[in-house]
Amino acid sequence: MSMTHSRLITASTLIVLALAACSKNTEQSAAPPAPSTDTGASTPQAPAMEGSPKILTEPDGVHIEYRLYGKGDPAIILVHGWATDANYWNAQLDPLKAKYTVALVDLAGHGGSSASRTDWSMGNYGEDVATVARVLPNQQLILVGHSMGATVALEAAPRIGDRVIGIIAVDALKSVGLPPMPRAEIDKRVAPFRADFIGSVRKYVTEELFEPGANSVLVQKVAYDMSLEPPEVAIPSLQALLSMDFATVLPQVHAPVMAINSDLGATDEKRIRKQLPGFKLDLIPHTGHFLMMEAPDKFNPILLSDIAALVEKANR
Repeated sequence: MSMTHSRLITASTLIVLALAACSKNTEQSAAPPAPSTDTGASTPQAPAMEGSPKILTEPDGVHIEYRLYGKGDPAIILVHGWATDANYWNAQLDPLKAKYTVALVDLAGHGGSSASRTDWSMGNYGEDVATVARVLPNQQLILVGHSMGATVALEAAPRIGDRVIGIIAVDALKSVGLPPMPRAEIDKRVAPFRADFIGSVRKYVTEELFEPGANSVLVQKVAYDMSLEPPEVAIPSLQALLSMDFATVLPQVHAPVMAINSDLGATDEKRIRKQLPGFKLDLIPHTGHFLMMEAPDKFNPILLSDIAALVEKANR
């Protein structure tokens, strides 16, 4: 077969196919329209996916990212610690959301929240949490804060009001009842972070926040994560935390306070009770500062038990 003949056959085939397509389109156009099922009601919007990021804007322009899981009362607001983010509560999420509404909050300058702030005080962090609390419909709230997050929870509680039925600190509040740290001591502790932030954070985490023999993968993950926090956020936040005078905020906290602490560093329960009557302490031995990640099998039952006790007390 010649090349010219082959091209003629191909062209003829294309013409036949085109005519067939036109005929099919004409038949479809002539078909009567399908009956309308529109009842006049607007199409319902699909519910937001559980855990999808939500953004709130504070009066100072900072965007706070939070995520919601589960349903039920009370709402549990989880507040992370210094130089971390809300993902540090992942091991608690499933057991909590099975019974309660859970709000995971990224504090300003951490995780998905913006860092457009110049005052990194504990009070401003407390407002981050209060901003999220105000949009939750739950009439009862429990604040759970790890490390710096526990101090933030204390600052948030008076801003939220009587809806807060309890605060649970996690490896925190060990200095309650002690005099505020002198400025010279604060400067001394902060100086290494100013000189070499990444190196000093990694050294601090690996040498101070875990027991010898702790899971090396977890230790390195935490050290790496925390060292990536912007120094312009982390250093003034650390200064504010070390400067905290609990005597100024505790009189405004009217909800019961509990703590689940590691035995890495002593917790003087008797001294704390002088400032917080009714304070309850649970210790998990052989754990470090991130006990909720190190030993969730031990930590989670205690957390759920403490939440249940707070709910029972509030509903008496």
